[in-house]
Amino acid sequence: MRTAYSVETVRAAERELMARLPEGALMQRAVAGLAAACADLLGRVYGSRVVLLVGSGDNGGDALYAGARLARRGAGVTAVLLAPERTHEGGLAALRRAGASAVLPGAAEELVLRADLVVDGIVGIGGKGGLRPEAAALAAVVARSRAAVVAVDLPSGVEADSGEVRGAAVRADLTVTFGTHKPGLLIDPAREYAGSVRLVDIGLELPAAAELEALQDVDVARLLPAPSAESDKYRRGVVGIAAGSARYPGAAVLAVAGALRGGAGAVRYVGPAGDEVLARFPETLVSDGGPRKAGRVQAWVVGPGAGDDAEAVAGVLEEDVPVLVDADGLRLADRDVVRARTAPTLMTPHAGEAAALLGVRREEVEAGRLAAVRELAAAYRATVLLKGSTTLVAAPGGGVAVRVNATGTPWLATAGSGDVLSGLAGSLLASGLDGRDAGSVAAYLHGLAGRFAAEGAPTVAHEVAEQLTSAWRGVFPPTHPTR
Repeated sequence: MRTAYSVETVRAAERELMARLPEGALMQRAVAGLAAACADLLGRVYGSRVVLLVGSGDNGGDALYAGARLARRGAGVTAVLLAPERTHEGGLAALRRAGASAVLPGAAEELVLRADLVVDGIVGIGGKGGLRPEAAALAAVVARSRAAVVAVDLPSGVEADSGEVRGAAVRADLTVTFGTHKPGLLIDPAREYAGSVRLVDIGLELPAAAELEALQDVDVARLLPAPSAESDKYRRGVVGIAAGSARYPGAAVLAVAGALRGGAGAVRYVGPAGDEVLARFPETLVSDGGPRKAGRVQAWVVGPGAGDDAEAVAGVLEEDVPVLVDADGLRLADRDVVRARTAPTLMTPHAGEAAALLGVRREEVEAGRLAAVRELAAAYRATVLLKGSTTLVAAPGGGVAVRVNATGTPWLATAGSGDVLSGLAGSLLASGLDGRDAGSVAAYLHGLAGRFAAEGAPTVAHEVAEQLTSAWRGVFPPTHPTR
């Protein structure tokens, strides 16, 4: 499990650790990791041209000390001082002792354009509100350069806690972060600016409860339902799918496709696309009597391709089992009814749907994804899976980390892909996972399946569904009992 902590939590842990260490020891731990990462990226340090973009405070100090280490190994290092009167004194002295030089921003452009490596130490993790004009101008020069770019702890111009980018920002090839990930390194749009992320352990003691967490294979393998010797199709869970319409029968087929590969023992379908579903998946239990007459299920999925069928949405929300609401169901679901439910509800909007539910512009959701998913979960008292390049899953009431998933591929932005995800997550709900686990595990497997289906080329939703079994197998180690 990868975890991310807020700036406040990180700073508190740093203060506690610094009180137990000799002065400057904590910074040198960070600097050692930063310098090593820079050297690895350069490959050949001797004779390379390195430019440090140095702001005030400890972030700039890290860059200066790392530059001193590279200079002692034969690199030609120049520091660009954006705040000369507030530059870290110890770091600047170390840089000059190593034979490196320092200049003001007016002399930076040619240096940056000729550099092999640029180290971004302009703003630390406390930066908010975008870069100041002088720093923004430097970020623009860096963008024109062919140099490799390493960000110190976090790219300058992105916000650590929210992942928001309010204007110009440095776009790094590698971010070397210290002690723990920061939320902005895992959430778009900030994540795009971070490049690869290298975590340097500096010995921080952090609380168990993180702000953000990202599942990895071992976590997903632990959560996935597995049948026992006594299992039958009903004990494994039955998921109901209320989806599709005369106009959108394919949504029903795709939701069923995801559900059949989600671990539940059986799939019941209700809706107008029964013939299409049976033609593709004869193992589906099809009913034409509506949700109330479909038979017992352990979870429902409602909404994909439903059009204006508000009655089906209302009927499913009356059921005292977990319900996943997607697509048209999000528009048709009564907010007060969702808030009053005692059984779990999982909502799966994309940014446009989330914006409509919150009454804001889509751009506001995309710029502040973490705030949006938390607000929506609180407003509906439901678990919310906000789809996108980094899918977020937030539980109602707070108190637990928001889950972030980045296993997907841009090729998943294709019609019907979300219907497959809904069926998959609904099946996991029926198997006994709670909303946060079902949503985050489904997003993880769906993302992997998208990668397998695409392999760097366009794919379509039914191919993603077909790759879910491969994705499922892929998270288990070769010695796992299910193998």
